[in-house]
Amino acid sequence: MIIALWVVTGLLAALFAMAGSMKVVTPRERVHERMAWVEEVTAPQLKTIGALEVLGAIGMILPAATGIAPWLTPVAAFGLAIMMAVAVRLHARRREPVMPSLPLGIAALVVGIGWLVFG
Repeated sequence: MIIALWVVTGLLAALFAMAGSMKVVTPRERVHERMAWVEEVTAPQLKTIGALEVLGAIGMILPAATGIAPWLTPVAAFGLAIMMAVAVRLHARRREPVMPSLPLGIAALVVGIGWLVFG
């Protein structure tokens, strides 16, 4: 079971790291071309969202892999789940599809619970 948990955690962390780094390094206008919801946030807010996604991805892998403060792994997963819940609310308010925010949030929640139970 722990191998499956590592696989899911790794994939989820990779997705958040890629999405977050794109939001951090790409100018707001270019991100807005791909993601309409960006018109709802300022450039500093977008960079903060991206940075939090990258930090969450690091937090899901590094503590469990090193054994240093492994309790941070589920905390990072739950933090990302909360971010995705806010994203679902934003997309629903804009009457946009809530995909991929909903499944990513559920996956982060499952990973957090998995690390609490099996980690």
